[in-house]
Amino acid sequence: MGKLESKVAIITGATGGIGFAVAKRLGKDGYTVILNGIEDEDGAKRVSELTAEGITAEYYSFDVTKDEEVTENITKIGEKYGKIDVLVNNAGGIGIRARFEEMTTAEYKFVMGLNLDSVFFASRAAIPFLKKGEKASIINYTSNAAWNGAGPGAGIYATAKGGVQSITRALAKDLAEYGIRVNAVSPGTIDTPFHAQIKATKPELFASWKNTILLGRLGEAEEVASVVSFLVSDSASFITAETIQIGGGQALGI
Repeated sequence: MGKLESKVAIITGATGGIGFAVAKRLGKDGYTVILNGIEDEDGAKRVSELTAEGITAEYYSFDVTKDEEVTENITKIGEKYGKIDVLVNNAGGIGIRARFEEMTTAEYKFVMGLNLDSVFFASRAAIPFLKKGEKASIINYTSNAAWNGAGPGAGIYATAKGGVQSITRALAKDLAEYGIRVNAVSPGTIDTPFHAQIKATKPELFASWKNTILLGRLGEAEEVASVVSFLVSDSASFITAETIQIGGGQALGI
């Protein structure tokens, strides 16, 4: 069993974009941060970047859609540190775009696995160690798609995010007796490498997205990270089962 002094945070899908911004912010908040991903070279680079800033960080390579890999690795982390204080289920994405009649069963299972099964697998594995944590909490990621059904080709992504919305509330009910809080964030359009292809190939379309946002601009990954930092802090000690919109008013539709 490892030392119990430092708080420990696991962030899935943390080798870039919002996930890495969250890892950096929590690291600056004093957490030992455990980054997960499947791109090992990127993982090593990110750990080096964080270490250079005085942040204690590690990288664990595992696929969040595979329950055995998730359980094995999160158990290793929990046993090494003796606890887990924060789990950020950041991994996810549209995965595959396909209309309902065209989507294969394998594609459906992949998108659901990436966005919803991964939350269940990681949370289930972490709970025994979250119980040993200090004012522990889980943060999930949902999306406007959970409410509006998303655009053509992203319907299963929307379906999965609707499930994340529900599992957030269900976990909050399930874990309240242990003092473990569970909340979700719902990022709007955030300027990250996630949109790099559209930005490069269709710059006019990318630029037009800000017109759908009340504040007239895209979000920054650090703006999501700051909300995650708040939700896991003592300042949010009486907040659970909630979803925080981080979209500059995008959910209102203008």
